[in-house]
Amino acid sequence: MLLLAAATLGLITAGPAAAYQPVNIVHTERVQVGSYGVTVGFTTWPIRAMQSLDFTFLPDGGIAGKSGTLKINGPDRRATRRVQPLVRHPRKRDSWGLDVKSLNVSGDYGFTFVIDGPQGRGEGTLQGVRVLEQPGPPLPLSWTLGLLPLAGLLVFLVVVWRRLRPGKLPLTI
Repeated sequence: MLLLAAATLGLITAGPAAAYQPVNIVHTERVQVGSYGVTVGFTTWPIRAMQSLDFTFLPDGGIAGKSGTLKINGPDRRATRRVQPLVRHPRKRDSWGLDVKSLNVSGDYGFTFVIDGPQGRGEGTLQGVRVLEQPGPPLPLSWTLGLLPLAGLLVFLVVVWRRLRPGKLPLTI
């Protein structure tokens, strides 16, 4: 009986803890995609290189009955190499979006949308999305500082190994 009560309590309290965090849009931009107006939302502003954020794309009238594609144009070759379909944002289901996406190179970006819907096909580009430099110290310095404890551990293990010489100790039973 006690085990059943503990399991029930665990299931009741696990529900809210497992819920997704809401998508908090802090900045929006408008772009005209043919006859469709689209609101582009950002969860972090200003955008910095190598910093994950969510993008949401909400056409006027919602996403029902519409489909489309997105092409990101900019200096980041990995993020801009292909046209991708617009899909529902996993945590903001009433809009299209990209979940925890980062742009790894600073510079000016553009988002080119193609939308097919009841008012026909539309194409439009949001230009001038500025991505600033990466926050924090440069990556080589960050990695060097982060690996110092590992280097210390390796030095410690080598010193201990040399002092003990486990291959030269007599085998005792």
